Amino acid sequence: MELKYVIMIAGMTLVTFIPRFLPMAILSKLEIPEIVIRWLKYIPAAILASLLAPGILMDDGRLALSLHNIYLLAALPTFLVAIYKKNIFLTVVVGMIAVVILKAFIS
Repeated sequence: MELKYVIMIAGMTLVTFIPRFLPMAILSKLEIPEIVIRWLKYIPAAILASLLAPGILMDDGRLALSLHNIYLLAALPTFLVAIYKKNIFLTVVVGMIAVVILKAFIS
């Protein structure tokens, strides 16, 4: 293997490792207030919502709140399954099946 590839892999390793390690090393020595810990628990849901919302609500850069938006319609039963069953596998399966069925009937 050429030296430039070894240097590149080592650089990518550092760039990936340092942002993960430094906060852990610094925050492990601090006492984090309970309110901050409660606030941090909402971050994964907020990130997931910010990733999903454009795919569900937008079509060609425009807001698509209509019965012709397959992804919005498929999200409804998917969200219900996610809320009531709390099973990620079942939620993904219901979402995929809903999209397939809706594409067959609406498209």
